[in-house]
Parts: sequence; C-alpha cells; structure tokens
Amino acid sequence: MKEYNNIFFKLNNSPFRRKFKLSAKDKQYITNKGLETIQNHAKDFIQKRIAPAFIENDGKQTPMRGHPVFIAQHATACCCRGCIYKWHHIPINKTLTDVEQAYLVDIIMTWIKHEISR
Repeated sequence: MKEYNNIFFKLNNSPFRRKFKLSAKDKQYITNKGLETIQNHAKDFIQKRIAPAFIENDGKQTPMRGHPVFIAQHATACCCRGCIYKWHHIPINKTLTDVEQAYLVDIIMTWIKHEISR
C-alpha cells in the first residue's frame, strides 16, 4: 500500500481498527459514484470535520457508518484529532495544512482502494 506500509501494519495490529470493512453496499456505492467522487467526499469531510483547529464535538464528529469514507476514516484513524495525533503524529489544536489534509485523504483513499480490490 504505497509508502504507507508502516502505518497500515500498525493499524492492522489494532483489533478496533482491523474490524472495519466495506460492505457489499459500500463497494457498490463506490462503483456507482466512482473513485474521484469518493475522493472529493473524503476531501470535503476532512476539510469541514477534521481540519479546523478546534472542533466542538471532536471524537464524535465521524459517524461509524453511512458512507464508505466514514468507515475508512475509522479504519485509518483519520476520524478525529485525537486519533490523528495518536496514529499519525499530527498535533491537536492547530488547523491542518493543505499537505496534512492531502495526506489524510490519501491514507483514506489507499485503504478504500485496497478494500474494493478484495
């Protein structure tokens, strides 16, 4: 999985992170919408729900289901600033840079692409 082998190895060793999988319905949604649209959704979710320096409901802003990107965010620890700090070492209480946002989106999309190929 690209240059992310180390982080995916660590995530796969977490029983919580490892339990997240895309359902057949999720995979069909991705097929219907296309990866570009899904990536745009990921960008939008990261920008609006994760990137701000202070998030009122941090730790609860990403649903556990309802969209393939939400599932991927939990699987890749890109779901809240606490998890992002713990797993990706990006500090809390600062606005994410464009580079940091792109990194998180790329991690999410790498996981999604791996899942749909299974």
